[in-house]
Amino acid sequence: MPVPPLDIAPDRIGFALCGEALVARASGALHWPAQGLLCVADLHLGKAQRAALGGGAMLPPYEVRATLDRLAAELAATGARRVLALGDSFDDLGAAGRLAPDDRLRLIALMAGRDWVWITGNHDPAPLDLPGTHRAWVGLGALGFRHIARPGAAGEVTGHHHPKVRLPGGGSRPAFLIDARRAILPAFGAYAGGLDAADGAFAPLLAPDARALATDPGGRGGMLVLPARLTGARGRGKRGSWVGDRA
Repeated sequence: MPVPPLDIAPDRIGFALCGEALVARASGALHWPAQGLLCVADLHLGKAQRAALGGGAMLPPYEVRATLDRLAAELAATGARRVLALGDSFDDLGAAGRLAPDDRLRLIALMAGRDWVWITGNHDPAPLDLPGTHRAWVGLGALGFRHIARPGAAGEVTGHHHPKVRLPGGGSRPAFLIDARRAILPAFGAYAGGLDAADGAFAPLLAPDARALATDPGGRGGMLVLPARLTGARGRGKRGSWVGDRA
C-alpha cells in the first residue's frame, strides 16, 4: 500500500494515516486538527539534571525551559485543547519531582484547561505527580497512540526511537517516519539524540517506500521529504546508529 500524497509547506507537512488527516509540524509535534489534538513524543524533561547527578556529561541546564518554550509555541500555534505525550516525557522516575518550581508551575499552566494524557514510556512507567491522566495507550478513531511501535500493527502513532535523517548536503535533522500504516515521531525534547532512519531497527516496522519528513525546529529552510532508505540491515538496538546528543 503506497504512502498517500503529501501536502507540503515549509513549516508543516500534511499526510493521511488510515484515512485520518494529520499534520507533521516543523517543531516535531504532530497535529490532528479534526480532534483538536497535539501529540509530542520523548520530551525527556530532566535529562541534563540526571546526567549531572549521575556524574555524566555536564549539559547546560536549560533543556526543560527550552522544551517547554517549544511546547508552548506549538499549543499557541495550533490552538490544541487535547495533548498526548507519547511516553518518556521525563528522563527517569524522579525527574518530575526534581523540576524547578518555576518549570513545574509553567508546565501545569500549559496543562490547564486541556485534556492532557501522559502515555507510559520506558523511562517513566510510574504514575506522575502532575495533573492529567496516565495511560498505556490511547485509541482515537482509526488510530492508536503508544510509546513503542509493534511490528505488524496498523494505524499506530508512536515515539521511542527518536528517528533522525541524514541530509544529502550533510548534517542531520529529527524526522517523522511514515508509511501507509504508521507514523513514528521524532523526539521533541531539546537534548534528545536520535537514531538514524536507515538503521535496521526500523526495517521490521516500516514499508520499503516509507518516507522521512525532516523537521525544521530552528527555522533552517523548511521541512524536507526524503526516502527513509531503510537498509534492512541488522541493527544494534536503539543506539545502533545514534546521531548526536541533541534533537
